[in-house]
Amino acid sequence: MNTAIVMGVGPLAGMGAQLALRFASFDLEVLVAGRDSAKLAAVVDAVARAGGKARAVVADATREADVVALFAKAAAIGRIDCAIYNAGNNTPGRIADMSADYFENAWRICCYGGFLFGREALRHMQGHGQGTVLFTGASASLRGRANFGAFAAGKAGLRSFAQALAKEAGPLGIHVGHVVIDGAINGDKIRARMPDYAAKLGDDGMISISALVDAYAFLYRQPRHGWSFEFDVRTAQESW
Repeated sequence: MNTAIVMGVGPLAGMGAQLALRFASFDLEVLVAGRDSAKLAAVVDAVARAGGKARAVVADATREADVVALFAKAAAIGRIDCAIYNAGNNTPGRIADMSADYFENAWRICCYGGFLFGREALRHMQGHGQGTVLFTGASASLRGRANFGAFAAGKAGLRSFAQALAKEAGPLGIHVGHVVIDGAINGDKIRARMPDYAAKLGDDGMISISALVDAYAFLYRQPRHGWSFEFDVRTAQESW
């Protein structure tokens, strides 16, 4: 059985978990990776209940040894067909008040971790001449806004890296894509961390996770004579 990797898996009603569920339905054994073993176990159970296969791997996206080991585990099971980098939460804050450690940590998760992940994906896929590597972006990937300097730096760096990787990997038969999520995701995180904001937006003001997962699935299934690098996804209410 071929494998898929999803790095950045959290609660079941979250992007990483729902990506794992969808890609397991494509007859891939999915390695779900993140830092919370309990959340990973819940996702593995959900995949199994849906008739798919998944394994949990506790890993930190910013630790090179963890990322190398993650890809080695996937390759030991079968050819790595898809790798999705979904790590990185929003890191707001005024630049004047921001510590160097805070900024560096935002960059390490969004950008440096993406480099480690993309490099290992390329190393494992290039010998097979096929595979798909997908990265999760944000509106901050395209523009800097006040109070989001750290997040914009990390996400813009990730987008540029993904584009460079796409141009190196494409001639080798490897499809690299980037999904710009322009708005709040209707999932557990926003409801737990910012319930008032989630209530203000309402369901119509937040992006459906299933619609986002559709975008990743579409990129994965594109034929090599018609590849896209980037999709942007937002609600009808989003001002852009």
